[in-house]
Amino acid sequence: MARSYGTTRRSFLTRLAGLGVVLAAPRAVLGNTLPLQEVLPTRPIPGTEETLPIVGFGSSKPVLEIPTEGTEPLFGVIRMLLEYGGRVVDTSPRTPEIDAEFGEVLTAPEFIGRLFVATKINTDGEASGIEQMRQNQQLVGSRTVDLLEVESMRNLDVHWPNVLRWKDSGEARYIGVTTSSIPQHEVFESFMRTQPLDFVQVNYSVMEPNAEDRLLPLAQDLGLAVLINRPFMNGNYFGRVSGRELPEWAAEFDCTSWAQFSLKYILAHPAVTCALTETTNPEHMAENIGAAFGRLPDEATKRRMRDLVQDF
Repeated sequence: MARSYGTTRRSFLTRLAGLGVVLAAPRAVLGNTLPLQEVLPTRPIPGTEETLPIVGFGSSKPVLEIPTEGTEPLFGVIRMLLEYGGRVVDTSPRTPEIDAEFGEVLTAPEFIGRLFVATKINTDGEASGIEQMRQNQQLVGSRTVDLLEVESMRNLDVHWPNVLRWKDSGEARYIGVTTSSIPQHEVFESFMRTQPLDFVQVNYSVMEPNAEDRLLPLAQDLGLAVLINRPFMNGNYFGRVSGRELPEWAAEFDCTSWAQFSLKYILAHPAVTCALTETTNPEHMAENIGAAFGRLPDEATKRRMRDLVQDF
């Protein structure tokens, strides 16, 4: 039975329309035309004919709540994402017991064929990395994973040869690496310049804009797809903006919340393919999705945004 979310599609779109937001036009999603339904804008995976919706679900932390909260919150968030044409779900290996339950979510009949799942290796040692790859395949219920990344470049010299082989064998459609640490950006850049990547995943937000100096322009130059993690600095962002009024000029780019403030900053960069947002609340996912509609800030406005939050 479908869960009641409190914020319905109709009320969400009505609220946006009242703010004068220019919504994306209806389009075909996964081969099905959705009449009268607005869907997330998409951006291409460079060098392919495939596109991805620009807001996705970062599930790594929410999945850890399965032992105490069950899987229904995850079902609710993914349903909300799909309601607006989203499909990117990013995850990371957890205990086999937790991943077995999350796998039941990802392979539920209502989600089959509708998701793009980014999986990872985040362990030391070749044997352990191979085991995690098999765990990823069980997670998505398929020999082929959409995207396989080495998380935080961990034991990269050991895992990368296997990652390349798995792409050659068809066990990974796309491959890449991730970082969520500014001090790691320099070595990350070097790897980008020397290896055959399809995707990179980096930390980037209005309070952590460092990636726009070198990594994001380089990704554009190299033709790499870019996933963004830490849009809210693992939740620290909300602690820093708590109690502060959203500036009136945020309405100039159709921003109605602090969550959208950071997400619109991220999505305004042309190198960004998809921003990953972590939540177990479908209403928060709807709010995050709202950042994809309407106007985005220009460069002058982005400078103003950075100046505003730098002392928060």
